[in-house]
Amino acid sequence: MRPLPEPARESLTLAPVLHALSDPVRLELVRRAWATPGLTCAVLADGLEVPVSTLSNHWRILREAGLISMTVEGRHRRIQPREADMSERFPGLLEPIMRLGAAESPDSAPLRGRFPTSAA
Repeated sequence: MRPLPEPARESLTLAPVLHALSDPVRLELVRRAWATPGLTCAVLADGLEVPVSTLSNHWRILREAGLISMTVEGRHRRIQPREADMSERFPGLLEPIMRLGAAESPDSAPLRGRFPTSAA
């Protein structure tokens, strides 16, 4: 497995993270990646009506923003969320964004209880 380049935890900044999450497709990809870490790009993007070239660009933006890590396994790219890095750099930022994203996409994958989709 070969990891692809990604920013160091210390160099993560808010603007690229918010830019990456501003697109509905990227928000859904992040939600899916965080719900089921370790899957490949193709599995996580299953059912999205987006060209492969556009998906590749979305994954690159998410990786360069620091939201995900990507490793190459042959012809596949495996995705891991960078939860610890995001939580350390931006405490409490992603929970409301993920909740709102889930509310806007009711048929998306559940998030293992990490980010509830309704108010408690």
